Amino acid sequence: MRTRWQTLLAEPRTVDAAVVLGCLVLTVLAVRGAWSGLPAAVIVPAGVGGSAAQWLRRRHPQVAAIAGAASYTLSGNPGPLLAGLYAGGAYAPRRRAWLTATVGAAGQAGWAWVDAGRLTASDAAFSVVGAVVVVAVGVHAATRRDLEASLEDRAERVEAERVLRDQQARSAERTRIAREMHDVLAHQISLIALHAGALEVAAGDDPERTRDGAALIRGTAREALRDLRTVLGVLTTEPLPAAAPDGAPFADLGDLVEASTRAGQQVELQDHGGRLPPAVARVVHRVAQEGLTNARKHAPGAPVVVRVEGGDGTEGGDDTEGLVTVTVTNDAASRPALDLPGAGAGLLGLAERVRLADGSLESGPREGGGWQLRVVLPRAGSEDAP
Repeated sequence: MRTRWQTLLAEPRTVDAAVVLGCLVLTVLAVRGAWSGLPAAVIVPAGVGGSAAQWLRRRHPQVAAIAGAASYTLSGNPGPLLAGLYAGGAYAPRRRAWLTATVGAAGQAGWAWVDAGRLTASDAAFSVVGAVVVVAVGVHAATRRDLEASLEDRAERVEAERVLRDQQARSAERTRIAREMHDVLAHQISLIALHAGALEVAAGDDPERTRDGAALIRGTAREALRDLRTVLGVLTTEPLPAAAPDGAPFADLGDLVEASTRAGQQVELQDHGGRLPPAVARVVHRVAQEGLTNARKHAPGAPVVVRVEGGDGTEGGDDTEGLVTVTVTNDAASRPALDLPGAGAGLLGLAERVRLADGSLESGPREGGGWQLRVVLPRAGSEDAP
């Protein structure tokens, strides 16, 4: 009920109706109190006409101001005058505000002349000051209204731009994933074709070799299917690059840490992950890369620890077998942060990559200072999933 009343009171037509009604009430009081020296036959039409004109104060503010000034001169009713002057300042073009103030001052001076039969200097000064003040209030209200509308429009544009940047970051990250998976799948499928050819040649000659070849094909195909499941849903309109040569190595964490160390960053690598599937190794490398980059930008000079656990279920890691945990931890900054531009899309793209790998990402400040980036990934997806 309260919300309904607030909505009703905020409706412009409701406000205009209340203004007209208030002016009519003042007209009745003007007649009873003889606010003007003119007879009631003049006061009533002038008051009613000036009051009714305020219904048009938003669409025709200058008409409302002129009618209000005339009504005040003939009836002594200040309601239409004040409403008309405010409307002239709030809804008329700003360049005509002086005209509205002139009309209001003339209306007040006219009432003083009708009431006293003469116009003194103090009456004229009061008329001018009063009209200017009311018009200035209207102009201020219009300026405030325009400023609020401008701020609201700017906030909507900023939000729309943020959503667009997020979408672009996700699209760019998916495109990179699609390119990497193209290399992975091309390499593994070529291995399957090679093993199948060898198995075809050896079929019937050596059963043991045939069994070993079939097992190798089965394992390679299962790994390819897991990688294919990772790339499902990744859409890209850009052409994919040619497949990498057979045996091309994946990015190594040791090389990444060594490059950061050569650049002057204090990095300690604790790699207990063992041998990882290519798809998981890619994500692990990307997590370490993002963590080191953020530490370099926001905490220059702070020691950084990159820790990988649980890759093969034999060394450390989560209690749940088959999970790989990647943690990048840095201490509090020892120097001011670097003034480097950035769109803030690094963690967003990394989160999208981790999500597509069925993993989870946590990032935030540490107790006692510093920052931690932690990602948990399944070492291998379901063998039945494509």
